[in-house]
Amino acid sequence: MTDRQHVLHQLRDAGFSLDAFTEEQQEVLEELGPDELSLLLDIKSRLDEAGPDVQAHAEIAGGALF
Repeated sequence: MTDRQHVLHQLRDAGFSLDAFTEEQQEVLEELGPDELSLLLDIKSRLDEAGPDVQAHAEIAGGALF
């Protein structure tokens, strides 16, 4: 697995619905550095803890983050 594939794998494991992103957007995500990926995963974790799953899907970017 390449580093780029590893990033997408980690995002999927964290619950990101990558199918909601265009190919171009997925390419941007693949290029995240370690610090950016860590920050994004941390933000998602805190959002998940702050509200119910259904609410997060409806309110945050139309579900694109989840």
